[in-house]
Amino acid sequence: MCNSLFTEPSEALPEEPKPVEMSFHHCHRDPQPQPGLTPERLQAQRQLCAACAVCCIFMAGEVVGGYLAHSLAIMTDAAHLLADVGSMMGSLFSLWLSTRPATRTMTFGWHRSETLGALASVVSLWMVTGILLYLAFIRLLHSDYHIEGGAMLLTASIAVCANLLMAFVLHQAGPPHSHGSRGAEYAPLEEGPGETLPLGNTSVRAAFVHVLGDLLQSLGVLAASVLIYFKPQYKAADPISTFLFSICALGSTAPTLRDVLRVLMEGTPRSVGFESVRDSLLSVPGVRATHELHLWSLTLTYHVASAHLAIDSTADPEAVLAEATSRLHSRFGFSSCTLQVEQYQPEMAQCLRCREPPQA
Repeated sequence: MCNSLFTEPSEALPEEPKPVEMSFHHCHRDPQPQPGLTPERLQAQRQLCAACAVCCIFMAGEVVGGYLAHSLAIMTDAAHLLADVGSMMGSLFSLWLSTRPATRTMTFGWHRSETLGALASVVSLWMVTGILLYLAFIRLLHSDYHIEGGAMLLTASIAVCANLLMAFVLHQAGPPHSHGSRGAEYAPLEEGPGETLPLGNTSVRAAFVHVLGDLLQSLGVLAASVLIYFKPQYKAADPISTFLFSICALGSTAPTLRDVLRVLMEGTPRSVGFESVRDSLLSVPGVRATHELHLWSLTLTYHVASAHLAIDSTADPEAVLAEATSRLHSRFGFSSCTLQVEQYQPEMAQCLRCREPPQA
């Protein structure tokens, strides 16, 4: 009878149990992430591929048309399309790179590559626009050039249609408003945390802003081409339109650059208020104080939080940890939360390191 309690040496050892996917983990609110791109990023990849193909085709057409028309404005528009192609390809590469799993060196994974791709997109547009502004200034100083009004008008009309098509491809309304940890939401700085505006992938947003800037310039080039076609003596409209609408293109990148720098500087997410998170943690039963509260982002939609919770001696640490983590996930949409629970000490009120950071 006792022998039945032991495994005979001749018998094969039992196989180790295989990991089973659970709907709720002991310390993770979200299910195990699936390999590959998320649905949001798959959509971004499709949009970027389609827009990149359209951009390449019409860029080649603008180069030919600008050369035949001797138009600097058309060539500047083609150069902006070239910058768009480079930025979109960089964004596609960053999307692929972001699917790589976390390692012991890159413990957060490669999420921030998406933000770096958006930054490269903005910087490339600024560099190309600076060169074009210089060329436009040279043309304003020297009038020894001739422009073919008919070729310029035709090419400019096609360019407007191309930019409209790319804007339609890249435009995204985003998913419904959600506080989930994977929700793609974005709020302007002037809005409160309760008035978030949905927005999708950061790389698609940067490319969309690029196209809007190009569309404005294309409209200006079209207006200049109409003027030059009917009044050839006003050929100065070509470099003037280049100068004016290049400045508009630079200004259109300011919101994206501001958000990218906020992420890279590890600032508090724009859709989350520091005071709101602090008050929510302090309202957890048993929590007396909180310190070392840090809020930052890996991307515009991947938010991270960490904090120390000082609790009463009678409070249950596990219950406090579960409730605080649940609030951070459900109310504010944090993707990753790290909370340290410790006993409250009276001297914490006088500790300089436990004080809240001042207002910016």
